[in-house]
Amino acid sequence: MEPNSGSWTSYSRYVALGDSQTEGIGDPDGMGGHRGWADRFAELLDAAYPGLHYANLAVRGRRAGQIRDEQLESAVALDPDLVTVMAGMNDLIRPRFDRKSLLTDLDIVFGTLIDTGATVVTFTYPDIGGVAPLVRPLSPRIYALNDDLRMLAEEHGVVLIDVEPVEATAHPLVWADDRLHLNPLGHDLVARAVADALALPGSGDTWRDPLPRTPSTYWHTLAAESVWATRYLLPWVGRRLRGHSAGTGLYPKRPDLLPVLL
Repeated sequence: MEPNSGSWTSYSRYVALGDSQTEGIGDPDGMGGHRGWADRFAELLDAAYPGLHYANLAVRGRRAGQIRDEQLESAVALDPDLVTVMAGMNDLIRPRFDRKSLLTDLDIVFGTLIDTGATVVTFTYPDIGGVAPLVRPLSPRIYALNDDLRMLAEEHGVVLIDVEPVEATAHPLVWADDRLHLNPLGHDLVARAVADALALPGSGDTWRDPLPRTPSTYWHTLAAESVWATRYLLPWVGRRLRGHSAGTGLYPKRPDLLPVLL
């Protein structure tokens, strides 16, 4: 389904499903928690249509199968009229990436949510190889997953926000130091993208605007990659080898539909 048809439908019950990006990692709320693009979008939606109730079921580290098993039933029970789903990246970065299983999980999630009558929104992914050169071998997987997401969105009538061709989404300025999560600027960009896709009053396509170039020398890049690998990549690999996840033992930050408080 093409985003932003030029008309706006009001929503009163918004539920967000996903992993760390939707939970809001990389966007501290100043009180020891995380804000994130879904919180930011909920604020935009509530400003346009006061009285919105919003739940966020996302938990960091969750793969698509876990989102299906842990979040889908709860989301349906909340009877939302708007749902966002950001899922698949935690599957894609695993060494034993099972594309078939991922597509099956996404197909079930999208189909189940669409059957409730809710508007469902999902996303393609930017090429993280442009943000973290050491992981460029994953780029072909990302492009293939994006093609799959386009196909599934078309089949189910899901609103697709296609961020892959938008250069700003792979710009270093919108990513946190770990290069795995968006920073506040990046979370704001995604919130504005969702508002644009749903044609909220006052929204626009400025999230697509190019960002300033950040030139660097070969030696600067090499040094930055070395620091990043030591500080973030190797610890992440170590956790995966031990079977640990950043989300182990954690629960959704906002499991119930509650008013949006600014």
